[in-house]
Amino acid sequence: MEKSPLYTRTGDAGTTALVGGKRVSKTDPRLEAYGTVDELNSHLGVLAASPVIRHDDRDTIIFIQNKLFNIGAYLATDNPDNAPTECVGLGHQAISRIETEIDRLDNTVPPLNQFVLPGGSPFSAQANVARTVCRRCERRIIALQETTHVDSALTRFINRLSDYLFVLGRYYNNLTETPEIFWDKNC
Repeated sequence: MEKSPLYTRTGDAGTTALVGGKRVSKTDPRLEAYGTVDELNSHLGVLAASPVIRHDDRDTIIFIQNKLFNIGAYLATDNPDNAPTECVGLGHQAISRIETEIDRLDNTVPPLNQFVLPGGSPFSAQANVARTVCRRCERRIIALQETTHVDSALTRFINRLSDYLFVLGRYYNNLTETPEIFWDKNC
């Protein structure tokens, strides 16, 4: 079987096809949403590839990456009738797994009584980059919800994911004995 070319040239005029074939502008809110999910997934790939990551944390990130692919496919599918639809594999169990991981990590770090600046260890800094992209992803999904039905499980999952990435960064600062950097409002 001959390999097909990677490029199609169909997007050269600034449009792309959704699942099902409908062509939309590359600035369409649906594309903004699933494009940001893709960007977030790439940042998680950097975290998963880190030499300092523990095996169980890598497994959690790969689980999340798979869920983000489900979300991306869901968002890339046109919903012309604005019908209530569900994202495959994004039910209570997926959200519960993220919450369990948040609790596990949070139980190992000192309590916070001031704001933490992004940074510390390189892993923590990357987790915070992913967290901010996750927050943008959430905003893009909510913007899409203003024009069409979007499964509410998406915003719950993404909201928990940003919390997970925050505590993951704190956890790796703690694990590597890297001091957290606290906000000095008088600086």
